[in-house]
Amino acid sequence: MRYGVTLQGVYEPSEWIELVQRIESLGFDDLWITDSSLHAGDCYVYATLALQSIRVGTAVTNPLTRHPAITANAFRSLSHVAPGRVACGIGVGDRPLGELGLPMAKLATLREAIASLRSLWSGETVDGDVGPWRFSAAHLLSAVEAPPVLVSASQPRALELTGEVADGVILLAGLFPEGLEFAREHLQAGRAKSERESFEETFFLYGAIDEDENKALESARSIAAWFPKTAPVYARLAGMSDELIDQVNAAYAGGEFQHAQQAASLISDDLVRKIAFCGTPPQAREKLDWVEKVAPTGVSVFPIGQDRRGTIERFASLALGAS
Repeated sequence: MRYGVTLQGVYEPSEWIELVQRIESLGFDDLWITDSSLHAGDCYVYATLALQSIRVGTAVTNPLTRHPAITANAFRSLSHVAPGRVACGIGVGDRPLGELGLPMAKLATLREAIASLRSLWSGETVDGDVGPWRFSAAHLLSAVEAPPVLVSASQPRALELTGEVADGVILLAGLFPEGLEFAREHLQAGRAKSERESFEETFFLYGAIDEDENKALESARSIAAWFPKTAPVYARLAGMSDELIDQVNAAYAGGEFQHAQQAASLISDDLVRKIAFCGTPPQAREKLDWVEKVAPTGVSVFPIGQDRRGTIERFASLALGAS
């Protein structure tokens, strides 16, 4: 199983490089960098700085904030810097698109964008429309080995599309059996229609590990409020009532998960434990035991809260035996 870290580009460049070097020294396989439009530095700049010896991917880009041909060229460039160590994480986009006056992309646009990326990487010339974008005899300077395309998905139709057309999934389904079973059922429906031989399944573990359980719970609580707004089916499967979901959504207008703190106060500790990867090191080890038993291809810890480095270090100790 691959082990990774997911981070936002909110660090000064020198601090970022030092942090990436530490993540590599701890033995991680992957580094995922968010593409947050306005709330972090440009993911491709941070990816370039991070391409030491670790695989680097976007977590995740979308078909609307950039023309897909520009995205294709960015990955072509990264692939020349680090052949075989780049991954294209993509999805329909999240709530921050609203600040740009954009809706989340339609699934048809996502499908077409992925096809256009692969065509450009293979050296083809592309014509036609993808969502709001137009291609007119578009082609790259040269072909490149196509990076794997992993789609971030949680909703049923998105999961089925992911299984059909992607090389893998970045799965946001909580961390409890019912949520995983639901997601895998829809992924498998898509895989049954796919001609792609291999498929990665990467779990993102949003949360915090701390010797003080209360600190870990409070740090992770905001991700539990993100689910009722963005993927309510998992909130219900985790045991949230419709009344609670309505209350959380009334208190959370949308945006990135860290903007959900007021709404998060409505959610019980037990629900936070189900949805987030959080707790003391022994509690996190127990949760990781479950994750390893259900055997995804990979996991990536997404540290939340003030002590992000501490969570990374503790996760590395639990998962990789690092010190």
